Amino acid sequence: MKFLFDFFPVLLFFGVYKYGDSNQAWAHRMAVEFLGPLIAGGGVPPSQSAILLATAVAIIATVCQVGYLLARGRKVDNAMWLTLGVIVVAGGATIYFHDDLFIKWKPTILYWAFALGLFIAQVFYRKNLIRSVMEPNMKLPEPLWNRIGYIWMAFFVGMGLLNLLMAFVVFHNDTGAWVSFKLFGFTAIFFAFIMIQTMMLYKYIKEEDA
Repeated sequence: MKFLFDFFPVLLFFGVYKYGDSNQAWAHRMAVEFLGPLIAGGGVPPSQSAILLATAVAIIATVCQVGYLLARGRKVDNAMWLTLGVIVVAGGATIYFHDDLFIKWKPTILYWAFALGLFIAQVFYRKNLIRSVMEPNMKLPEPLWNRIGYIWMAFFVGMGLLNLLMAFVVFHNDTGAWVSFKLFGFTAIFFAFIMIQTMMLYKYIKEEDA
């Protein structure tokens, strides 16, 4: 359930973009009606209508996520606040300048911000944030925890670079392909990374027990 909750804005972004891209007349009409006053010059380019609508829906969904947690008296973690800030700024710029450049940079900014946060916490404050999440489920030697922290930093940096490659090189002229890769490609890579790390740690723990 938490996975679906966290991915809710991404799924909506994907769904709205794909529907709008397949129904461009509808997308343009909706974009003009609801986003026209928010766009510089007031004009909504038909070719950008789907991405503008999807971006606006993603912003609203993320705001609703945070509002729901606050209304239920639950803690909004730093990652969620960071995600909200990035989507509002990058998404707002995309809508105002009617340019998908900003929303395409959003995943990279988010991944690099995660990497920077992990680095600052581990190097300057001696607090391994990955350890604080994983340690309740496993006990590992101190040097291994430090290594895992740096591996996660490298992973987030790599994901940010991969997004730039896909958005501005591989799918430079195909926003729809980038939107699909953003959902399916990044999700698959993330789960593959988790599975590989879990198998490696499981093997290490079994060897230590033996």
